Amino acid sequence: MLQVFASPSRYAQGPGATESLGSEMRGLGLEGPVLIVAGASTQRRLEDAWARSCAAAGYRFEVFTFGGQCCRREIDAGLASARAGRARTIVGSGGGKAIDTARSVAAALELDFVSCPTIASTDAPTSAVSIIYNEEGTVVEIRNHPRNPALVLVDTAVILAAPARFLVAGMGDALSTWFEARACSRSGAANCRGGTMTRSGLALAELCWNTLRADGTSALAAHAAGTLSPAFERIVEANTLLSGLGFESVGLAAAHAVHNGLSVAPGCHGALHGEKVAFGTLTQLVLEQAPDEEVEAVLDFCGSVGLPVTLEEVGLADVDDPLLGRMAQRAVQADESTHNEPFPVTAEMVAHAIRAADERGRRHRARTCATA
Repeated sequence: MLQVFASPSRYAQGPGATESLGSEMRGLGLEGPVLIVAGASTQRRLEDAWARSCAAAGYRFEVFTFGGQCCRREIDAGLASARAGRARTIVGSGGGKAIDTARSVAAALELDFVSCPTIASTDAPTSAVSIIYNEEGTVVEIRNHPRNPALVLVDTAVILAAPARFLVAGMGDALSTWFEARACSRSGAANCRGGTMTRSGLALAELCWNTLRADGTSALAAHAAGTLSPAFERIVEANTLLSGLGFESVGLAAAHAVHNGLSVAPGCHGALHGEKVAFGTLTQLVLEQAPDEEVEAVLDFCGSVGLPVTLEEVGLADVDDPLLGRMAQRAVQADESTHNEPFPVTAEMVAHAIRAADERGRRHRARTCATA
């Protein structure tokens, strides 16, 4: 099996990056016309900048208004729009679901894809992976596409204007990167591109965790002050680039599988992807019987930035045994990343770990509140 490192062709980040969309695409030799997949609010905010940038670079573009869910119906509608406009490049602008929809459209038509996140809430922008949901919000498919984005363009001024909850959720998604990568390294599991990891991928995953601990609270303070500080820029990079390279080039493990298990419970559909992944990370560490000091470090980090560490905090205040069983079964289905752990994992083990992680999180919350 080959060692494989997966990445976008180019990553560009900074305030005002949206104005460079056309010139960046032209520099990479991408063809027009361009279809931009974006939600209505993103379109209202950025369409003038798209128009200026694309016109200056000689691109004609149209916008497909994303409906909010990365599901098969939405992808089919995007495909119809791309075909009607004879698009040669697909741009996804918005959050993870808009980007995953655009990526799926580009892959189906074998076109170049450009990723323009407007929030730093997941590591989706850099990858070749789309998470497909049904219209009710349950994960139904993980699609691994042949190509990574030709360009990832991250406008940190736009991200600064988004609610802090998205930045925190991105830290939750990034939190899992090192621990899942480490599990895959120990088990020798194949990564998301069907190869084995490179040392560079593992090092970037560890850098992601170190950056979160060093800069997470400072980045949130900068966000509250409306300041594009170096710490804020580093956290956006960790949430988007470091986490994306780490998960795709080394692999996923139990944390994301637990997220997928949680998705079967309607009560947590209001929780963001990274919020559920944060609880999944805690569950993975309990499942692995990680050292107490490591679990406490994760709990302390989550507490410092406001990530959930209990079932109640992801919308599941009352989980009975049948629901817990369905979540655990979903987390260990045959194609799930729980099987990248360095030991066999059963549904019973996952159910026990979810309960134990919830208990550990509640004890930590109570202890923190008592000393505040």
